[in-house]
Amino acid sequence: MIQTRNPNPLLALALIATLDLQGPTVLAQGSLTPPPGAPAPTMKTLDQIEARTPISSAPITISNPGSYYLTTNLSVSGGDAITIAASGVTLDLSGFTITSTAPGAAGNGILINSGLRNLAILNGFIQGGVTNNGGAYSGSGFGFGIYGFPQNARVCGVSVAGCLYLGIYLGTGDSTLVDSCTVRTVGSVGIMASIIKASVAKDCGDSAILGFQVADCRGESTSGSGLIANTALNCYGSSSSGTGLNAYTAENCQGESTSGVGLNANSTALNCSGTSTSSHGVVAITALNCSGSSSSGAGLRATLAHNCRGESSSSYGLTANMAHNCLGQSSGGTGLDASRTAQDCQGFSAGSGDGVHAFIVNNCFGESSSGYGVYAVDIAIGSYGSTISGLAGLRAWIGNSSDGNTMAVNYKFNMP
Repeated sequence: MIQTRNPNPLLALALIATLDLQGPTVLAQGSLTPPPGAPAPTMKTLDQIEARTPISSAPITISNPGSYYLTTNLSVSGGDAITIAASGVTLDLSGFTITSTAPGAAGNGILINSGLRNLAILNGFIQGGVTNNGGAYSGSGFGFGIYGFPQNARVCGVSVAGCLYLGIYLGTGDSTLVDSCTVRTVGSVGIMASIIKASVAKDCGDSAILGFQVADCRGESTSGSGLIANTALNCYGSSSSGTGLNAYTAENCQGESTSGVGLNANSTALNCSGTSTSSHGVVAITALNCSGSSSSGAGLRATLAHNCRGESSSSYGLTANMAHNCLGQSSGGTGLDASRTAQDCQGFSAGSGDGVHAFIVNNCFGESSSGYGVYAVDIAIGSYGSTISGLAGLRAWIGNSSDGNTMAVNYKFNMP
């Protein structure tokens, strides 16, 4: 019988070590002698990756496509500092400032010639010496900050201040974008582009911000509209004499004006507020979850008001064709007025106006100091009116399950 023996573990380890030591002697080795001379660079330069042309003096005209950047602050004594005369240009201001010492403000910080496209202007400042003296803009420097009507162009991270006429003006017709820019103290329009985002324009002689789609922006004007947009989202606009914020559709916006409408929506205002001293606080075709206040105009005025609130010192607190779940308050006028229907509403008047005044009043409450608490031109249903010294707490042509501390109802049914 043949017997097998267990392998010796120490012998196995010795064989493995021997094979491992022999491995390098089997493979050929390269030369370890370094090549003569200094080591050569193996990485590409920035110019090899993206060729950029430096700009260190002005005035200058950019006549060829490419990428350009400022290496220092630039100043001119008059006229235009930089003229872009070619499509396909990226201009990086690199955090530097472009100024003009022209005694009478004229020329452009950056002029964009007509018919150009595919442009980008980035990261820097354009500074003039124009100031606002009681609504009169005058001083030295530039007439315009950035001006032109390009296609497919964007301006990002640029600040413009102290220009006699326009701040950043790109037109609204051809895919233009202004993002994260600021404009301060210009005699006319602050910022104009197709799309404007996260930007501020203040102390502007005309419309501060004007765009097709405007989001997360603030515009303040001395005599024009604070902000004008087809669609305004999360915006604020104010004006001394014009409309604070004017849009076709406004959402989560606020408008303020001294003598104009606080916030105007030609279609829909959603989650908006507006205040005015001498005109209406909020005006909209459809107002949803909105509030408005005014000293002498209507607090809120709409065709359809839903979940809204309006306050006025001397006019209608809230007035609409149809009001649902709304509240209107007035110190001297009617609290809530609906030319057709007021449903689930409340109205209060501290003067001679009615608390609630509507053609049909349904499930409403009204209170007045010296007018009617509730005045239903036709029908009052499930409503209650109260007056302190007025003719009647509730007045209606037809009353159904309605009541008041004093009544003036021609016909009533389902009433005790």
